Order: sequence, then structure tokens, then C-alpha cells
Amino acid sequence: MTDFAALTAGSIRFVSGVSFLVAPEKANRFWGDPEPVAKPTAFLLLHSMGYRDALIGGLLIHSALTGRDTRPWFLASGGADAADLLGGTRVHDVMSSSGKLVGLGGAVVGIGVGLWGGLLRKR
Repeated sequence: MTDFAALTAGSIRFVSGVSFLVAPEKANRFWGDPEPVAKPTAFLLLHSMGYRDALIGGLLIHSALTGRDTRPWFLASGGADAADLLGGTRVHDVMSSSGKLVGLGGAVVGIGVGLWGGLLRKR
């Protein structure tokens, strides 16, 4: 039986990850940073985040479609967003308003979804 909540959450994370791999500058703007990405280290981090999100999303999708337990991948997804939120709080004072709203707000929502899917849902 397909877990549609996990399929939805995994698809969102997978598409987000692929967007950071295919078009990192556009994805970065979508997530609230109006500035162009100029430094190679920034591209490295965007690509790393893309691989991470595509992997977690893909494994969440796979688990959802094969009937495997999706809870660990929900927790991994929420953990990734918790890391993003923690990193974002360190640069909160230099972030744009849209970056704070979309980037940090999205991380908060992702943490909530990860906790809900990993701890609060019944299998």
C-alpha cells in the first residue's frame, strides 16, 4: 500500500534537491536569497544540499512506494531541515526578509513534517 504522505513529502524534497543540482542559482533565489551566487564554495554548498535532498527525498519516495517503513526517512528529512535552521540562525542578521521567511520558515515547516511523519504518525 502506498504511503501518500511520504510520497508527497519525498517528492517535494526530491524535486527541491534536483533543482539545486540543475539550476542552483534559481533554486537559491526561490528559497529567498535575492543575491547571485558568486563564490565557488557557495556552489559547493548548494550542490551538496541538492544531493542530500535528492537522496533523502528519493529514499522516502522508494519507501512510500514499496510499503517499507517511511518513519526513518521522515526523521532524516526533518533532521536535514533542523541542520538548515541551525545554520540559518547563525547568519540571520545578514539574511533578507524573504530569506528569513522562506528559508528559515521552510525549515521550520520541514522539521514539523519530519517529526510528524517520523514520530507521531501510526504505521
